[in-house]
Amino acid sequence: MTAKAVAHNNNQMDSQMPLQRAIDRFFSSEASGGILLMLSAVAALIVANSALAPFYESWLNSYFSVKLNDEGIAKPLILWINDGLMAIFFFLIGLELKKELLEGKLKNPRDVVLPGMAAVGGMVVPALVFFALNSGLVSIKGWAIPAATDIAFALGVLALMGDRVPSSLKVFLLTLAILDDMGAIIIIALFYTANLQVDYLYLALIPLAGMVMLNLKGAHRIAPFILLATIMWVFVLKSGVHATLAGVVAAFCIPLKDKWGKSPLHSLEHALSPYVLYLIVPIFAFANAGVVFKGMSVTDIFLPLPLGIALGLIVGKQVGVFGVTWLMVKSRLAKLPAGANWLHIYGVACLAGIGFTMSLFIGSLSFDDPALMNQVRVGVLAGSVVSAILGFSALKIAARRDEKEQAVAA
Repeated sequence: MTAKAVAHNNNQMDSQMPLQRAIDRFFSSEASGGILLMLSAVAALIVANSALAPFYESWLNSYFSVKLNDEGIAKPLILWINDGLMAIFFFLIGLELKKELLEGKLKNPRDVVLPGMAAVGGMVVPALVFFALNSGLVSIKGWAIPAATDIAFALGVLALMGDRVPSSLKVFLLTLAILDDMGAIIIIALFYTANLQVDYLYLALIPLAGMVMLNLKGAHRIAPFILLATIMWVFVLKSGVHATLAGVVAAFCIPLKDKWGKSPLHSLEHALSPYVLYLIVPIFAFANAGVVFKGMSVTDIFLPLPLGIALGLIVGKQVGVFGVTWLMVKSRLAKLPAGANWLHIYGVACLAGIGFTMSLFIGSLSFDDPALMNQVRVGVLAGSVVSAILGFSALKIAARRDEKEQAVAA
């Protein structure tokens, strides 16, 4: 190879490296998941209101079947995403919950009191706001929609602030969001189970027993757990209980430590996180966030269903999270996170109003009517976007105040 050719190749490599470095920086950023989620939602909005809309709808309603001797599962793609891919999402949440309960932020009950009570307030008050606007209407079934918080989106917005906010604030928001997800799991289990077929639940106990036995033996290999979890998911799906709960139950069967002292749970969580954050959640957002604006007017946001969701996320979350935190601190039952002030707490309360993925998911469980689901999307998107803007603005103002105080002190 001539010196000229070598120089040409080196120049090509140099020109590619900045792009590669930019991609690496993006995916190593804590905000990348939230940004990708937003881009997926924007893409869904564009496609749903363009000439591609018929293909979008046709794609989501395409039927896929997995059958053996006429027995099996036949569902449109949208339900494979919501029941199948989201089971993997909840499996990851289950892994994170187990890790935090056994060795993390939820291990010490004293550290859980403040974010735990804030999470309760952040679920109860939004539900009450929604109930007040939808009582006596068919839309009352969506009462749990504004009670949810999207962990990835909320932490993504907080990560945009970098080190300009106290690290304790991230711990507070993460713990609050984890406990919020626990509440969402309980709500799904209690209120979104229809046409229960007990025989399939009994069958689901067989693979569950197998996973428990593997756990007790300290099994290291993940493959048997995945196989048994998939079988359990099928039985739970056929039982009428929402199949995403199978993901949570299966996650709690993964050993924290195996018989050699290694952690299958940590390994699986680490391996699964990128696929969930950068593939499954964006696919879900693209499939569920496509609001159709045709035939709508600005006044449609004031219909009881979207207004109840939006106000629940914006007002209900703020009042619930901030109000309960204020009461706990003022009554000396808890202390503010280290280095945080009340403006920081208000910012976090706003970020907790980013319901997005979880709210859309609960909305899909609440309504089959496409017109009502379109209203759900309007309310969730409006409430989540306003909450994100308010939360980021509050945290930015708090950061500027801190910087001014530090400058004066110096």
